[in-house]
Amino acid sequence: MFKNGPEYDERLARPFVPPTITLKELHDAVPKHLLQKDPLRSTGYVLRDVFFCLLFFAFGASIERLVSSSFGGLVPLSAPWQVSLARTTLWLIYWWWQGIAFASFFCIAHELGHGTLYHSWWANNILGFLLDTFVLAPFFAWKASHNAHHKAVNSVERDENYVPHLRSHYNLPPKERASTADYAEVLEETPLFTMIRMFVMQAMGWWLYLTCNKLGSKMYSKGTNHFSPYSALFKKEQRMGIFISDVGLIGMMSLLYLFARSFGWKALAMYYFIPYVLCNHWIVMITFLHHSDPTIPHYRREEWSFLRGAAATVDRPTLGWIGRFFFHNVAHDHVAHHFFSHVPFYHQPAVTEAIRRVLGEHYNYDSTNTFYALYRSFTECVFIEDEGSIVFYKNKWGDAARVVADGAVAAIKEAGWKQEKQDDLSDTEPDCE
Repeated sequence: MFKNGPEYDERLARPFVPPTITLKELHDAVPKHLLQKDPLRSTGYVLRDVFFCLLFFAFGASIERLVSSSFGGLVPLSAPWQVSLARTTLWLIYWWWQGIAFASFFCIAHELGHGTLYHSWWANNILGFLLDTFVLAPFFAWKASHNAHHKAVNSVERDENYVPHLRSHYNLPPKERASTADYAEVLEETPLFTMIRMFVMQAMGWWLYLTCNKLGSKMYSKGTNHFSPYSALFKKEQRMGIFISDVGLIGMMSLLYLFARSFGWKALAMYYFIPYVLCNHWIVMITFLHHSDPTIPHYRREEWSFLRGAAATVDRPTLGWIGRFFFHNVAHDHVAHHFFSHVPFYHQPAVTEAIRRVLGEHYNYDSTNTFYALYRSFTECVFIEDEGSIVFYKNKWGDAARVVADGAVAAIKEAGWKQEKQDDLSDTEPDCE
């Protein structure tokens, strides 16, 4: 459980060479029927998510009755400790599954934000807005920044989220002069403090990103957020959508307040708030691990292309069948999603199989236990250098896990990659507005 997957170790052992395949090769490899939407099938998935959320709510509402009746007399609960243990166990089961069900709303709203489930703009956006609003996510605001992320993924200058800190962010000396003591003074911390920082990221990282652009693009000024229609994140024509998102959030929070007034704040915490925090955990863990990995490069503008950025992400079997079922392949098939963000999630496994043969060694998969991968990336993806056209994360000792192969970039340029870069830029995915 606490070791690297073989795919990760294989990448570590291999110096990085940027991909030289073309988008045309990738598109030609994917059967055209996989690009089609099936509105009836899409509706089935939406209804399935709603059904499970309601089912788990019903389970939560039955917990006290089950405990007080000793499960209908099937399991005698005579001692107080037995009652407490049974109640605690049932609530833990409820929180686990409802947190996953809430995350399923976010994941399928993400698909609706890409316009992948229906031909109708209204169907995609109304359903996405309702599902995201239920889990207090600003649908139109995040849709706008996420669409921009897809156009600039793993670009140091232009990407929208999980943008690496630079060496200069920590005021570290230049790498030529930095000593072990320099790194230790700035970056070394106790295991307890590391766990506290991880807890903050997992519990509150989503809202820190939304409210103050934490780990967002550094091209925006201080105070940038996802709630102001006039935020630098958004274009003028997107402002009404941001306003609608805000109204939706206010409406949902008002409903939660009325629920608390009627049934008590403890009931709100037990039924909604704890699963909501767990939902945020899944959102942060999944999205952080998509692009934060010691073996995956970030590019500066002279070497970035749409294809290179899209290839610089990792597929992970997060939670196994649970992740596939509830998270709609968002972690299992993220590479395919970046190349074909207009394709419905239920076709993405087949797309993955088609493109991995073309990508070859540039298809990134990692079977490492996802919780261990989270800890590994959190502790090893600390900063990147202020210079360098292709850079990898460095750890708290200033060491990168991977390097670019000697002469690889120059050889690719001599072979005519500059023209390929222009081809890439003209073939990026369209806006999902």
